[in-house]
Amino acid sequence: MTEDTAEPTTLGLHQVSGLLGAYCAIERRLFELTGSLATEAEVLPEIGVYLDSLSAEHAWHAELWADRLPVVSGVDAQALVVVPEAARGVLDGSAAGGQLERLAALLRVVLPRLIASYARHEASASPVSERPTLRALRLVLRDEVEALVAGESLVQRLLGTPEAVAATGQTVVRLETGLAQAGVFPGLVPWPGPRA
Repeated sequence: MTEDTAEPTTLGLHQVSGLLGAYCAIERRLFELTGSLATEAEVLPEIGVYLDSLSAEHAWHAELWADRLPVVSGVDAQALVVVPEAARGVLDGSAAGGQLERLAALLRVVLPRLIASYARHEASASPVSERPTLRALRLVLRDEVEALVAGESLVQRLLGTPEAVAATGQTVVRLETGLAQAGVFPGLVPWPGPRA
């Protein structure tokens, strides 16, 4: 097996702490992005309602991850709450463009990749030492998958013209290209260890 397809191995405390801090920061940023986009929803009223609900969900997820940050001597838990550089580029890039482009960025790049990061962590988490984290991962994964399914149906309702399809595709290609150039795969959060 290559390193890309190998099963994830159990992570150490500092590695898990770094992931939890990244999750917390990403969810906080998604709270801001979805809340901002909700106030600008102009095409379908359902989009504003969906995004407002999604924003509240991301705020709760951020709190959940903040509660999981370690209380360890010599570790400043709040200093761990940082959006990884590659994810920052994608999140900033998803704030650009019109409503359709920003929805496409969120629902066709950010959420699927965040789900992949959470699923990878769930697969490698120790049922003994990470029991509370596993519970949080399962709750958040369920929420994110449900949000993705609901949001994708809204995006598809907006893809009524070739121009809309092209704009959506260009947004996805631009953001995915940035992540590929940064070497972040699978997922949105670089995996700890020799290969991110």
